[in-house]
Amino acid sequence: MSGLIGRKIGMTSLFDENGKNIPCTVIEAGPCVVTQVRTEEVDGYNALQIGFDDKKAKSSNKALDGHFSKAGTVAKKKVVEFQDFEDEHKLGDELTVELFTEGEFVDVSATSKGKGFQGVVKRHGFAGVGQATHGQHNRLRAPGSIGAASYPARVFKGMRMAGRMGGKKVTVQNLRVLKVVSEKNLLVVKGAVPGHKNAYVIIQK
Repeated sequence: MSGLIGRKIGMTSLFDENGKNIPCTVIEAGPCVVTQVRTEEVDGYNALQIGFDDKKAKSSNKALDGHFSKAGTVAKKKVVEFQDFEDEHKLGDELTVELFTEGEFVDVSATSKGKGFQGVVKRHGFAGVGQATHGQHNRLRAPGSIGAASYPARVFKGMRMAGRMGGKKVTVQNLRVLKVVSEKNLLVVKGAVPGHKNAYVIIQK
């Protein structure tokens, strides 16, 4: 599976041939450098390790500098492995946004925006308990009964309750590539992708 590391720039919209306005996300995809080639003989599996976004020298250490110097590059902030890469690549090769073509579909993964501790209405779409009448004054966003009694005398795992929301790895599948701007390393995909602006994203074919 081929792919690149990128950075989410933000959202915009494009008009298609029928005049319909399509919401889309702009991603700075690459250039990425092949920082390690894993093989079945040495590592037990085949994979391509690629790095994106240069790291400042003061933020690196000798171990990282030695690893990345083998590829003839500086230390990178984001490093990802892709198994079963479609094309053959050597250490130090540069991968650009030209890996993708307009019209094909990609999967985009990133860490979603963290929303902190949230209640059941925002987190799970609960409707609250009843209405504001009949003596109820503080039940509009309450979870209601969770079903436990003297048996089982515990809350089952997975019960939908209030808790931390967001901040998890999310993958959005089958986003169509609307435009590839190779001179600026930009990829425009239809729809929204997870993460905040300037968040690292992983684009897979």
